[in-house]
Amino acid sequence: MSKVFRSASTILAAAAGIAGVLLVLYAWRLPPFTSTVQTTDNAYVRGQVTVISPQLAGYVAQVLVQDFQHVKAGQILVTIDDRIYEQRLEQAKATLASQQAALANSEQKQRSAEAGIASSQARVESAQAALTQAAANWNRIEPLLERGVTTQSQADQARAALDQATASLHQAQAALEVSRQDLASTLVNRQSLEAAVQGAQAAVRLAEIDLQNTKIVAPDDGELGEVGTRVGQYVSAGTQLMTVVPERIWIIANFKETQIAGMRAGQPVAFTVDALDHARLTGRIERFSPAAGSEFSVIRTDNATGNFTKVAQRIPVRIAIDPGQALAERLAPGMSVVVSVDTSTEASDTPSPGANSQAQASE
Repeated sequence: MSKVFRSASTILAAAAGIAGVLLVLYAWRLPPFTSTVQTTDNAYVRGQVTVISPQLAGYVAQVLVQDFQHVKAGQILVTIDDRIYEQRLEQAKATLASQQAALANSEQKQRSAEAGIASSQARVESAQAALTQAAANWNRIEPLLERGVTTQSQADQARAALDQATASLHQAQAALEVSRQDLASTLVNRQSLEAAVQGAQAAVRLAEIDLQNTKIVAPDDGELGEVGTRVGQYVSAGTQLMTVVPERIWIIANFKETQIAGMRAGQPVAFTVDALDHARLTGRIERFSPAAGSEFSVIRTDNATGNFTKVAQRIPVRIAIDPGQALAERLAPGMSVVVSVDTSTEASDTPSPGANSQAQASE
């Protein structure tokens, strides 16, 4: 009888041992329980969560939205008291008008300088004609003086007229050069005035941008997070007011490096969502991370001293969600999912429309 009990206990122990070994082999997907389906629960829904902040400082005048509200691109969320920025715009416009008036005055000076050059040129021509006449008179009187036909007084008058005409010509030529330099100075000053006008125009544009920035708008369609600002609150540039979660979402699944050998972009994916009572949805592999997740961590895991323990690294895989799934509208960034990929399936040459549009929009 005792032999029978010993035999039974031996069989039970052997069966338990075999069952334990089979359980370990199944848990680790070792032969004969190998599978082409790779699964990970290290996966989450992701989206472009945008922090809304002002670009300037001031008191909040209006808060036009509420927590978790759906907003459209361009919709005004918050307004900041704009009285100071309106006056700055008016001040910039006044400065622009002053610079434009100075530029117009410079144009008038240019026309005046050009007229002065024409007048000086006419005086030069008149002085040249007077010099020609005085020289002709002297040329006639000088031989007569040598023969004693004319008086010394007449000769002195002719010589003086010649010298005076020569001096008048030099004076007219000098006046012409002064007029030309005045025009050159006006043109050089014009460049400075034009630059001043451009600077004033830029100041007006900046003031307009600041005034526009007093109205903080939604950058894209989506859902708001908690609205963290109140009327009368003083905010500065960079103050976090709220967040906007756009409608574009995807999944990041962190597979072990030993799981991705058979994965290709375009392969179909199935995933279950914890928050939706493990509802099953589908998608497709979009692309793979260029490096393991550890490479993007602040503190590197490289250990060059002491004992070394090899740890399988995680490779983030981006998965596009197939369109046309009703439950996909209930997905939100941060939700946990369990992703399964059958590496034996063929990859699609053309990604799904939803995946392509989401990829382009996110980039």
